[in-house]
Amino acid sequence: MIDVSMDPFDAWLSALEARHLADLRVPEVTRALRALSSAYVERRHKVASGATLDSAGKRAAFALFYGPLHFLTVAHVVRELGAAVQAPGTIVDLGCGTGVAGAAWALEAGATPFVTGIDRHPWAVEETRWTYRQLGLRGHGGTGDLTRVPKTSRGSAIVAAYALNELAPDARLRVEGRLLDAAASGTRVLIIEPIARGITPWWQEAAQRIAAAGGRADEWRFSVDLPPLLRLFDKAAGLNHRELTARTLYLPGARAA
Repeated sequence: MIDVSMDPFDAWLSALEARHLADLRVPEVTRALRALSSAYVERRHKVASGATLDSAGKRAAFALFYGPLHFLTVAHVVRELGAAVQAPGTIVDLGCGTGVAGAAWALEAGATPFVTGIDRHPWAVEETRWTYRQLGLRGHGGTGDLTRVPKTSRGSAIVAAYALNELAPDARLRVEGRLLDAAASGTRVLIIEPIARGITPWWQEAAQRIAAAGGRADEWRFSVDLPPLLRLFDKAAGLNHRELTARTLYLPGARAA
């Protein structure tokens, strides 16, 4: 559980450091981060299969570096979209990774929603459960296929962060259709992906369908002052996150009658 005297993000980050650097040195995690970054840019099929999380170093790098970056990005987007002004009753996090997307949305909404994280990788599911506990959230992580979008009710929310790009085209279209159906029934839907066009060649067509259903497409760039640990990894891995970027598709859900 977080130290209530600290900012929740800072307390969670401190707990992450203690958890993942207990048996690993910073240089080991840095080497793994370089390999992980390469896999994300060059070999998306390995990411989708879970092969990038095949060592303790890569798992630590994913949790310690990409997890916090994604948390900060989702929190910013949710805040700017006004998606947390009225708290969702529940949030479903598809392809949840370490659970940060759903957690960020829940905290922006006042930590009141129940968050359900779904991922195919058992390690990610366990890490998601740990994330929810550390941040004092009500939630559960479970192993599952993100293409099987669970049924949601009016006033709930679904987030798919950095996940749809890992799907084959036919599977992604099926998920998109189910998300559109969910939005039509009153569920808020947020899709987040990197801006890099090579990763999401399908984006413009999906954005047109989302807009036709009453949604919006945005690109985000915002400056960020990374915490010391993230700055250390960022520099050591040859990266440069002076700003965070993302592109999003957002459906606010059908209005109540």
